[in-house]
Amino acid sequence: MSKESSKETNAKRRRMTAQFAERRAKLKAIINDRSKPMEERFAAQLKLAELPRNSSKTRIRNRCLITGRPRAFYRKMKISRNMLRELASQGMIPGMVKSSW
Repeated sequence: MSKESSKETNAKRRRMTAQFAERRAKLKAIINDRSKPMEERFAAQLKLAELPRNSSKTRIRNRCLITGRPRAFYRKMKISRNMLRELASQGMIPGMVKSSW
């Protein structure tokens, strides 16, 4: 189990990303538009830099929904490998069986 503070920080980052997503998209569109004047693009870049760092999507860490483990994360099921194995052994994941040969 990971610390509650790291789980909360990640949840806060997800909320901030959703809150600032539209604003970031508009500024990035201005920055990437080559037809706009250089001054306007630079001003948009400065405004983008003023936004909170945690509002960036790249700051979000994928974590297991059950344990909060940040590594060995399966995106499809949103759980870590440890919990995947445990739940599969218990028969909680449909279609997944323990292999043996």
